[in-house]
Amino acid sequence: MAGENKKIPFYDIRIDKEGIWYYKGAEMFRREIVELFYRHLKKDEAGKYLIELENDCCYLEVEDTAFVVKSVFCSEYENGYQFFLLLSDGTIEKLNPDKIWIGQDNVLYCKIKSGPFDARFSRASYYQLAEYIQYDPQKDVYFLLVDGIPYYIKQNRS
Repeated sequence: MAGENKKIPFYDIRIDKEGIWYYKGAEMFRREIVELFYRHLKKDEAGKYLIELENDCCYLEVEDTAFVVKSVFCSEYENGYQFFLLLSDGTIEKLNPDKIWIGQDNVLYCKIKSGPFDARFSRASYYQLAEYIQYDPQKDVYFLLVDGIPYYIKQNRS
C-alpha cells in the first residue's frame, strides 16, 4: 500500500526522541496500541515513517528515530562479548557491532530489525554500553570487542 500512488493522511501521531508516542499532543499510554503500531511501522521510499494497518495507513512525525534502545545486556564469552538490546517496542535483539555510529551531539545509534530502521541509544543504554567501549590510541578511534573482533565506532554513519 505504501508504494501506491494515493495520498496518505497524517493523523497527528508523533514519536519523540525518547521513543514516547503521542496522539494529538497526549501521550499514548496503552502499551498494546503502541506495540501494534510498532509491528505495522514502515518507511516509504523517501524514508518517511508510516503505520500500515490492513487497508489503512497514515504518516507520523518522528523527532529522531522511531526506535530507542532502552537497555543493553552483555554476554561474556572466551573471545569477548555479545550485546543484546531492549528496544522501545519491547523486543530484544542482538547488536550488530558493525552497524553502530556516533551521530550529532555524540548520540549513539545503530541499525536494527535487519537493517531498515535506526535506533537511538537512550542515555541509560549508552552508559551501559560505554562500560565496554575501548579506545585505540594508535588509530584515535573507539571500538567494541565482540567475539574477539574489534568493531570501530564510526562518526556520523557513513
